[in-house]
Amino acid sequence: MSDPHSSRPGARGSATSEPRGLLERVLEFLHPGPDSKTELIETLADAEQRELIEPQSRQMLEGVLRMAELSAGDVMVAAPRMDVLDIQAPYDDILAAVIDTGHSRFPVYEERRDNIIGILLAKDLLKLQRSPDLSLRTLLRPVVFVPESKGLNELLRDFRSNRNHLAMVIDEFGNLAGLITIEDVLEEIVGEIEDEFDDRDADSSIYTLADGSQRVAGDATIAAVNAAFSVALPDADFDTIGGLVAHEHGLVPRRGETVSIAGLDFNVMLTRGGSVRWFKVTRSAATAAGALDVAP
Repeated sequence: MSDPHSSRPGARGSATSEPRGLLERVLEFLHPGPDSKTELIETLADAEQRELIEPQSRQMLEGVLRMAELSAGDVMVAAPRMDVLDIQAPYDDILAAVIDTGHSRFPVYEERRDNIIGILLAKDLLKLQRSPDLSLRTLLRPVVFVPESKGLNELLRDFRSNRNHLAMVIDEFGNLAGLITIEDVLEEIVGEIEDEFDDRDADSSIYTLADGSQRVAGDATIAAVNAAFSVALPDADFDTIGGLVAHEHGLVPRRGETVSIAGLDFNVMLTRGGSVRWFKVTRSAATAAGALDVAP
């Protein structure tokens, strides 16, 4: 004969938990949640249209969702496009390179560009001005290496915990593939972060850079590019230069990649949200003007 005192709590627990589970199932049936990341993004867009969240909030939430699928190799600056400093270079040459590029941190190499021995903070050059006998090597910060496959979520956590802002990216064979900064990761969430070197007041989507090349926005119209470079890129099927370049390349090019069209080289400077934000455009010596040739 069972003890009624021992069985009653169990019976009471099942009686209270069953209705709760049934209620949850009914609510889920009436208001089913998203089953995929795509549906969740669509739900966020619907929430924006209903003015439940602000547009900027939706963009940031979408950025967080998309960032989870990205790795360091997706947003890094490719090795050939890195601005690096030679440890053996004279001080004046190093100072000129820092001023020309405007970066705050630089990988420093010895003998070969892929032999990175440290990171130099631009502000540390002031120490050399006050103490010319000081060795540049003593100013270098340790190098952090990460694999191309490292997820941006994990990388952001590492940046925060280690108080580091730049990492060198290596491929599966241990070769230098590029570099990535904490700004690159954050921009996947909040969009492009402008600094004191960005021209906030310019209305044009095409800018002349110091070396004579042009910085062209990915959403610049093809008509504007044709006018600026005196070319005749086709504009029947696409309105923006980013759309045309992606079509000719077969996919959206990554940062550091170059696509050549009609005598122009479109080098990707920045990508955001699955599209190119900025190109660096120069005239190609290898492609005749007017010809249509794609070089990944």
